[in-house]
Amino acid sequence: MKLKQLTLRQFRNYQNVELAFDQQVNVFLGENAQGKTNIIEAIYVLALAKSHRTSKDKELIGWNHDFAKIQGKIEKKSSLLELELILSTKGKKGKVNGLEQKKLSEYIGAANVVMFAPEDLNLVKGSPQVRRRFLDMEIGQISRVYLHHLGLYQKVLLQRNHLLKSLQINKGSKEMLDVLTDQMIVLAAEVTKRRFEFIKRLQKWAEQIHHDISRGKEKLEISYVPSSNVSDEMDLSMIKEELYKTYEKQKTREIQRGVTLFGPHRDDLGFVINHHDVQTYGSQGQQRTTALALKLAEIELIYSEIGEYPILLLDDVLSELDDYRQSHLLQTIQNRVQTFVTTTNIAGIDHQTLNQANICKVSEGTISS
Repeated sequence: MKLKQLTLRQFRNYQNVELAFDQQVNVFLGENAQGKTNIIEAIYVLALAKSHRTSKDKELIGWNHDFAKIQGKIEKKSSLLELELILSTKGKKGKVNGLEQKKLSEYIGAANVVMFAPEDLNLVKGSPQVRRRFLDMEIGQISRVYLHHLGLYQKVLLQRNHLLKSLQINKGSKEMLDVLTDQMIVLAAEVTKRRFEFIKRLQKWAEQIHHDISRGKEKLEISYVPSSNVSDEMDLSMIKEELYKTYEKQKTREIQRGVTLFGPHRDDLGFVINHHDVQTYGSQGQQRTTALALKLAEIELIYSEIGEYPILLLDDVLSELDDYRQSHLLQTIQNRVQTFVTTTNIAGIDHQTLNQANICKVSEGTISS
């Protein structure tokens, strides 16, 4: 999978830009705050209809404008896709080959990207919310059904939390709480089951990659850490049954607290190296190796799922990795994965992959070869 052309209109600090990409590796070189990351972000938004930097779409729209437009031509094995995403104060619209998609969940997945940015090094030691977002973004790229169930789950969860707050002050109906709980548990089971399956597959790739990076000295294990007593050995009906048991135990406490205390929105990921919790006891090097292994595992998992490598976005992350991890990353992607890199300096990166790259200089929102 390759991005052949990118057009930006009123996106961030780019008024009207058209870029063509013929090379496997493309480097955007420049000082900080010049617009390098905005290019990488635009590719990410084109694929996933949301930013990795902000949850506020209005921040993506150029100053004093009502909308932004991102267009891209994606070359796949079987076809050439033209994608278009329009961001406005009224919402988002996605088009594939000129046809507007009724739902964004139908648009997402047409192009696949893997982003690796400095904040992803916090994937291991950061908050559970960071890891849940990682799960949702990556599974969503390869499963539109997952995105559909997740979207419905989030809507029901919002209604349920609102009702729980009302019940705190003796307003609302406990019968309605049971109805919303029934709906939530059906969707929670679907989301949870798919996450278990994803982690099992990710583990297979990440374990081997981590083994290679650590020169065979360490074994990485990834686990899904649910907020209830569900497990990856349970089928869908068993997960639902266990979630109902959790509801009965938590019902009184949820009403007292005014919030839903169990479900996918409370779950987490766990990382263990050689039987030790990486989040608590791992060194910074181990935490970074784990994050790198996860990202490289994502690439392989997507390839195994769709038969094509995703586009890789490296946003100023090479400077955050030591020479050995940097070299391992670049060797892994060499001649296989179309890659876009932002950096302030390539002088310290002596690698064949970058020596053959297309290098663009970025200065004050202007891009030159």
